[in-house]
Amino acid sequence: MAEGLNRVMLLGNLGADPDLRVTSGGQAVLKLRLATTESYLDKSNTRQERTEWHSITVWGKRGEALAKILGKGSSIFVEGSLRTSSYEKDGEKRYRTEVIANNIILAGRRGGGESREYEGGQGGGRQERPAAAARAPQAPAASHEDDFGGGGGGGGGFEGDDEIPV
Repeated sequence: MAEGLNRVMLLGNLGADPDLRVTSGGQAVLKLRLATTESYLDKSNTRQERTEWHSITVWGKRGEALAKILGKGSSIFVEGSLRTSSYEKDGEKRYRTEVIANNIILAGRRGGGESREYEGGQGGGRQERPAAAARAPQAPAASHEDDFGGGGGGGGGFEGDDEIPV
């Protein structure tokens, strides 16, 4: 049986300040509400806009660091996977679909700002660097990540790389 592919890429703006919480096991979890807007022409050739809202979850130290940097209106690129869970409310079964973020690129606040990328997997070794540097050629990474995040291993970066504030 062939393996599937569960990958999501979103570019949008935060509709609210991030919500950082800690699980009973001591693991940090950051919840984000991301709005993506696309425009289209309707049947009468009038430009319309459609906004979709997405629930984004960022786990661990990366979530803690991003909570200090992000705010309502921040423009970000998110790469991750979809996860659906179910729960019961008032005797009715409900479903929730969220994006579990693997990589986040900060595109700056509306109106400009320098882009920064936060890369890495669930573990340690995350690095921050200008987004322009993220497009520079890299040695192949020993992880499952692709061009949008490079390797999550940490070492072998660019000279002058800054660490994510923790």
